[in-house]
Amino acid sequence: MQDNQAFIGRQPILNAEQQIVAYELLFRHNANTDTNVIENDVRSCTQILVNTLNDMGTQWLLGDKQAFININGEVLMGEFIELLPAKRIVLELMPGLTVDEALIQRIAELRGKGFGVSLATIEDQGLLSLLPHADYIKLNIAKLGLDKTLALFGKLQGRSIKVIAENVESRHDFDACKKTGFKLFQGFYFAHPETLTAKVIHPAYAVVLEILNMVSRKAEIKEIELAFKHDVALSFKLLRYINSVGFGLSSEIQSIRHAITILGYDQLYRWLTLLMVTAGENSAPPALMKTAITRGRLTELLGAGYLSKKEREDLFIVGVFSLLDAMLEMPMDQALDKLNLPEAVTEALLQHTGVYGPFLQLAEACEGADVDKIRTLADSLIMDPELVNKCHIEALSWTEGLGI
Repeated sequence: MQDNQAFIGRQPILNAEQQIVAYELLFRHNANTDTNVIENDVRSCTQILVNTLNDMGTQWLLGDKQAFININGEVLMGEFIELLPAKRIVLELMPGLTVDEALIQRIAELRGKGFGVSLATIEDQGLLSLLPHADYIKLNIAKLGLDKTLALFGKLQGRSIKVIAENVESRHDFDACKKTGFKLFQGFYFAHPETLTAKVIHPAYAVVLEILNMVSRKAEIKEIELAFKHDVALSFKLLRYINSVGFGLSSEIQSIRHAITILGYDQLYRWLTLLMVTAGENSAPPALMKTAITRGRLTELLGAGYLSKKEREDLFIVGVFSLLDAMLEMPMDQALDKLNLPEAVTEALLQHTGVYGPFLQLAEACEGADVDKIRTLADSLIMDPELVNKCHIEALSWTEGLGI
C-alpha cells in the first residue's frame, strides 16, 4: 500500500430521533494504527484528506451530511485546510492547542468562510477558553462518566454552542442523555446496538420473511404472487421499484407476476433483503439501516474475484443480515430461525466463520478503520489493502446513491 493512501472510516452523529445529521470521518494511516492520520505527517496526511474529499467529491462519502474532521494546530493554521469544501466541514480541534490571539483570529477567519468548529473535550483548559468561538463541543461519556457528562451539559445550557454526547455505548446512556436534553449523539451504540429482548414481528415483516423463504426455495411464481397480494403496500413497493428509472423498461409493469418474472429469484431476494431494513413501522434507526446496507454492499464487493456471482449475492445477504438481531431486537439465532438461509450464510452470521466469515469480518473492520485487523484479514485473503479501501469507498458511494 502506498504512503499517500489511508483507510477511511465513518461514524455517524445523530439527532434525538436517531437520524444521521453528520459523520465523523476517520482517516487511519497504515504506518500507525493508534493515531488519527492527520496527527502523523501533517503535510502528507492533509493532502490525503484534501484528495479524498475534493478529487473524488464529497457526495459518495457524505451524501447531504456534514463531516467532522480531527485537526491539530499546524493543520488549522496551514493553507491545505482551505481546499476543503467549507460548508460541508466541521473542524474538530484536538487537545493541546496553544490558544493565542493568532489562533482565535484563524478560527474566526475559517468560520467566516463557512467552516464549522468543534471542541473535542471540555477538560482541556485551552479548548475550554475557545467555547465562545466554537459551534459544537463533545462531552465524552467514557472519559467523564455519565453523571459528570449530564452535569456539564446543564452548565452549558444558555450558550449558543451545540453539545454532542460522545461515546454513547448503551441504550441507558442514550436514554439518559436524551432525557437531560441532549440533541446530538455519537457512539458505537448506534452502529453496534445491544441485543434486546425478543419482540413480536410486525405483520409486514412477517410477509417479507415468508416471501424471502419462498424465493429461497424457488417456489412457483404464482405462489409468490399470492403472498404479495396479501400485503397491498408490499405489492405497491414492488411495482414502484420495477418501474423505476433504473430498469429502463420501455413500458410500465402493472402485474405482480410480470414484475417477479422480470426480476428473477436472485434480484427479488436481494430487493426483499433491503426491504427488511428500510420498510414499514419496524424499519431500523437510520444509522443502523445505513450501516447494514453499506456492510452488505462492502462484503459483496470484497468477494469479487474470489467467489461466484451467486456466492457474492450471499455475501450481500450476510452483510445486511449481520445486524438482523439489532433490527428485529432479538438474538441472532432466534432471528435466523425464521429464515431459510443457506448453511454457509448462517455459519457466517452466527460464528463469523466458514467461507463467508472472513469477508464479513473484514467489512466490519473497515467500518472503524481498524488498520491492524484490516491488514491481517486482507493478508489472509491474499487481498491488496488498496483494493479493500477501493471497495469500501465504492460501498459508501453505492449506499448514498440509494437516497435513504
